[in-house]
Amino acid sequence: MDIEVKTEQLINGRTVTNRQLETLRAVAMTGSMTSAARFLGISVPVVHRYISAIEEAAGVPVVSSTPAGTELTNDGRQILLVYETTEMRCRDDHGFTVCCSPVTEDLLMSTLSSLKMMDTELVISDDVHNLRMMKENLADLAIIDDPLYLFDTDEFESIEIGYMGMVFIDNGDSFIRYRYGAQRVAFMFLDTMGRKCTVDSETFSLPELLGSSKSFFVDEFLLLRKGIRLKSAVDPKILRHAVTAIYRVEDKRIRKIINALQSRDIK
Repeated sequence: MDIEVKTEQLINGRTVTNRQLETLRAVAMTGSMTSAARFLGISVPVVHRYISAIEEAAGVPVVSSTPAGTELTNDGRQILLVYETTEMRCRDDHGFTVCCSPVTEDLLMSTLSSLKMMDTELVISDDVHNLRMMKENLADLAIIDDPLYLFDTDEFESIEIGYMGMVFIDNGDSFIRYRYGAQRVAFMFLDTMGRKCTVDSETFSLPELLGSSKSFFVDEFLLLRKGIRLKSAVDPKILRHAVTAIYRVEDKRIRKIINALQSRDIK
């Protein structure tokens, strides 16, 4: 007997099909409508039609054009995150899974490539979602950027793999909050300074963050990996924080990844 579970999303009461959501994921993966069409084996107009259907349901844009191609908006990323999480829960055959945030994405991808562990399932999300993946037994290893989340990980083994500093761009008391990295550590720093501020927006997008006229925090490591240099209002070492790997049961694959990450000397 072959039993499968299929899901659909209801956005504002309107059904969005799996095929439409798969198309959204393909756009996110490939960075363009044309490449997504080629990847899925469908025409470009069909890709546009599927994306338009999602936007009609959501009532907001889910993709935006950039000089580098097409990327998902914050709302598009949220829709995709719900889709991917639900799909994984419905599967009973997921393999060895590792999750991290965009802060350590390039590092982890290069590590997995160098170890020839290309069959590893890699999930890119924020610390909250990655912890949920661990707690729901959907992931075997997670890289946590914000050490404050470790207070909720007693059931897991943990080991520090490196340290990172944070860049503080000070454009006044109105802040835009990046969804990734040790943001709680950074805002606690403001509290210790007695600095009053308001978080007036949030973003999943690094270009949107960098293009904002508001103040923000971002991990220096992420900027350096992308060849971006910004002058920080404080020494990034003041906002230095640990990056930690958590895992349920150690096996050879986990140990290989941790050893390789520690050898990169993240700091």
